[in-house]
Amino acid sequence: MTGHKARGEGGMSAAPLEPAVEMKAAMMGFLKEFSVFQGEVKSALQQQEERLTMLDRKTMTYGRPALSAAAELGAPHQKAFDAYLRSGDDDGLRGLVLEGKGLNTAVAAEGGYLVDPQTAETIRSSLKSTSSLRAIANVVQVEATSFDVVIDHSDVGTGWATEASAVTETAAPQIERISIPLHELSAMPKASQRLLDDSAFDVEGWLAGRIADKFARAEAAAFVGGDGVGKPRGFLTGTKVAQASWAWGSLGYIATGTAGDFSATNPADAIVDLVYALDATYRANASFVMNSKTAGAVRKMKDADGRFLWSDGLAAGEPARLMGYPVLIAEDMPDIGANAYAIAFGDFAAGYTVAERPDLRVLRDPFSAKPHVLFYATKRVGGGVSDFAAIKLLKFAIS
Repeated sequence: MTGHKARGEGGMSAAPLEPAVEMKAAMMGFLKEFSVFQGEVKSALQQQEERLTMLDRKTMTYGRPALSAAAELGAPHQKAFDAYLRSGDDDGLRGLVLEGKGLNTAVAAEGGYLVDPQTAETIRSSLKSTSSLRAIANVVQVEATSFDVVIDHSDVGTGWATEASAVTETAAPQIERISIPLHELSAMPKASQRLLDDSAFDVEGWLAGRIADKFARAEAAAFVGGDGVGKPRGFLTGTKVAQASWAWGSLGYIATGTAGDFSATNPADAIVDLVYALDATYRANASFVMNSKTAGAVRKMKDADGRFLWSDGLAAGEPARLMGYPVLIAEDMPDIGANAYAIAFGDFAAGYTVAERPDLRVLRDPFSAKPHVLFYATKRVGGGVSDFAAIKLLKFAIS
């Protein structure tokens, strides 16, 4: 302390500022500069906000009528309004001249032609039944012109023998081959090229769907009643004999005992006889086949205790059952009538074979019938009875 006073009294220069004073001065300077920077930032943000507010007001569409969703994008008023919405440029709207005419949609010449009706994106077709025997038959895919089924329908002969007796020769099993040829199913509709180009929906896809539906119905009919000439052979077109005299190569039938109908006293007896005319080995996988009219008559039948023989499926997609066996509704089966075989029962997976090529071919031909386009579709399929013991028929006749 004494030294400091002596220097001060001797007239020498003042001592440098203390560190705390220097720090305070520096901080004051920094705060002053930061305040200036903060003011500049606030001013810039305010200017930006004012500019955005101006743009928002310029592009507001509140209070303006909404444009029709079907307006043509290439129309002048559409282009002008689009420019106004995107950039606020209203020059196009200012220079747009609108024509006013007495138009109305009631008169075709005064504007009715300009109002296009809305067309459905798909074409609704009348629904047709396509239930096919292939749902329960044996379906195989082949790469040849026919499919051969080898059947062993005979039995091996046996006999009892004692220890010392001579063993005699017994009958050997006989093997038979059933050939199922493949036949060609075809369709060739045509459509104009302009229709294909200008339609609002997929015409080609619609035609392909209709062809597939028609093919399904055509083959379903052939599997039941086809004569085998250029088409599959149906199981109803072969030889049919009474079950009492059945032999291989024919289908056995049970008669209802009444011409063209069920018996008036016990109609359900014919159904029971039909079921048990089939061997037990086939009954485990057997199904009924009939059309809707026949099903309507059968589902009213009751047993001796008053219980219905028919029961509907308990789950979605499950077929109805008759005496516990599933029922396939095939509209190609004949109606109940005199000498009609309206009901079939059997193991169709063993009794009927459907052979087909795995592809449906569609050839698009735009040259042969210009200006139309031809769609040539083909499918090769065959069918025939492969086990004559696996199917039994109900004949609506006295015998």
